[in-house]
Amino acid sequence: MAVDVDVDDTVILSKMLFPLLINFFMAVICYIITVRLIPRLKEKFIKANLFGIDFSKTTSDKVPESLGVVTGCTFLITMFLFIPVPFGNNLLEKGTFPQDEFVKFIAALLSICCMLLLGFADDVLDVPWRHKLLLPTVASLPLLMVYYVSFNTTTIIVPKPLRDILGTSVDIGLIYYVYMGMLAVFCTNAINILAGVNGLEVGQSVVIGISIIIFNLIELSGNLWKAHQFSLYFMMPYIAASLALLKHNWYPSSVFVGDTFCYFSGMTFAVVGILGHFSKTTLLFFIPQIFNFLYSAPQLFKLIPCPRHRLPKFNSKIDKIGCSTTIFKYSELNTLGKLVFKLFKSFRLIQWEEKGDVIVTNNFTLINLVLIYFGPLHEAKLASFLICIQIVCSVVAFIIRYPFAWVFYDV
Repeated sequence: MAVDVDVDDTVILSKMLFPLLINFFMAVICYIITVRLIPRLKEKFIKANLFGIDFSKTTSDKVPESLGVVTGCTFLITMFLFIPVPFGNNLLEKGTFPQDEFVKFIAALLSICCMLLLGFADDVLDVPWRHKLLLPTVASLPLLMVYYVSFNTTTIIVPKPLRDILGTSVDIGLIYYVYMGMLAVFCTNAINILAGVNGLEVGQSVVIGISIIIFNLIELSGNLWKAHQFSLYFMMPYIAASLALLKHNWYPSSVFVGDTFCYFSGMTFAVVGILGHFSKTTLLFFIPQIFNFLYSAPQLFKLIPCPRHRLPKFNSKIDKIGCSTTIFKYSELNTLGKLVFKLFKSFRLIQWEEKGDVIVTNNFTLINLVLIYFGPLHEAKLASFLICIQIVCSVVAFIIRYPFAWVFYDV
């Protein structure tokens, strides 16, 4: 019995698969090159005084820092070499060049490149926190300009419970661009805040990246397949380069990734989320980072005293990591600070000790919270536990994105 095959579907499938297969093989090559290049460059970073001491080890060996720049560079080179594949193929077939798609592609690479440069500058110059919020904003400007010229869609779908009040959709205009700019700021800094354990920065980023790839593959059969194909172009080489870095950054880490990798990763996620039209779904994969930010906010905004480093404390006698602490006088807190402290106590989100007016409590990070309930832990076990939390949250994100989306949006 003959089966009719839709010619248009076959053409779309071939256009979809060919560049993706090339991109996958280039990603494999990117991994091989990166995993071999990092060990060869370690000494050069140390000679350039780009190194640190791992305070969670009994040794005081110099560990090269900011190796995220190597990962970022191999990723960018791979993407530059990949450019002729999707665009050259279109030119040969139709004799026309897809300028809109090309501009979008180049703007995405420009934003990532800018963030990589600014992240490396931060590692070298130790930029203050208030300036770190400005760096992603500047790097995201080319991205927002291209979105404005190419799409300029600022309409959001209203959930069913609110449709009687707001209608089916609402055009929020400039607020949508502010949201996208804030997304870039959040993605870059959220990964940077949830850090301090060997392999954690790269590990959480790899899980987020794989989650985005799975989402893209699910959505390839939909009407927005081009947007998800665009996302896959970036995510596969990104995962390859990041896995190579993770191999050297996992316990016992022989390299540190630096703020460079955190900024590079965050901007890559923001780029595919914004230009791929799934920025809200991207945020769903950041559930641990969102919780960590909200949990850290009282210290980040100085409601509770915040030490310069909130890394967990290493106990060399048992070779395990425990909570780090901060000390302050309760009477010196402002009203909001006292309210936050009482609220966290009520929900058992902190471990505290009161000595008269003096309070000793753990620093407000997800890492320390895990150590309160499950610690002290060996560093490798702690990193694995936190990455498992990231995986579980990604599963929750897919449940929210699909079953819950059907309930609230009928889509």
